[in-house]
Amino acid sequence: MKTIMLTQDSLLRGSLLLINARHPLPQSVAPDRLTPFFGSGVLLERRTALVLENLFTALGCGASLIPVSGYRTLTEQKQIYASSLERHGEEFTRDYVALPDCSEHQTGLAIDLALNREPVDFIRPYFPEDGVCGRFREKMISYGFIQRYPEHKEDITGIAAEPWHFRYVGIPHAAVMKERDLCLEEYIDYLSRYPAEGPHLEIEIQNKSFEIFYQRVNTADGSVSLTLPSSLPFQVSGTNTGGCVVTLWR
Repeated sequence: MKTIMLTQDSLLRGSLLLINARHPLPQSVAPDRLTPFFGSGVLLERRTALVLENLFTALGCGASLIPVSGYRTLTEQKQIYASSLERHGEEFTRDYVALPDCSEHQTGLAIDLALNREPVDFIRPYFPEDGVCGRFREKMISYGFIQRYPEHKEDITGIAAEPWHFRYVGIPHAAVMKERDLCLEEYIDYLSRYPAEGPHLEIEIQNKSFEIFYQRVNTADGSVSLTLPSSLPFQVSGTNTGGCVVTLWR
């Protein structure tokens, strides 16, 4: 066994970071953690961009789908929110535009995609259920992406259904969320029922075995001490909910 210490700063990032009106962005993304998606003007967190590029390549959809909006600064989110209020009103803006510092776009983990046809709506891009868009949805789970704001979850997410907005949560989490019909808010709550002291969530996804548990942070300094098997690869993601998720590959 090995013991590792994670600082508060390291737990303010990760693919399972929850950002919404109740859980604002804890800190800005460092510029060196961002990269252009396929050389476009759309920035994403580095791993998110790499995995999405691999997915686009596997589907051969580079000419059919276009990135509309990825990472946004706080200033950009403020401008988009104010512009939507002016053009579309409060109800529309509340449904489709997150408050500044409450937007997933400020994490670099989320992207809005559109079918490549004119005109392209910046706020509500056209991303139908069939064709290449349907194939993207079928394949994205195995690459760790989810549709972040699905239908029937509006009361939980606080955002209207957005079939164009995709979020990287990683493997195996995307598959578990799909299988159990959970949005990210529900999934973090679900994992909190599997504390470090056990029992843990044990699942098999894509012929691989995973063990997942939730570890609450030290309330004094926001750190975490983890004791893990020495031989197993693992990932730790902060959640922005007072804890972190540990994923072991078995």
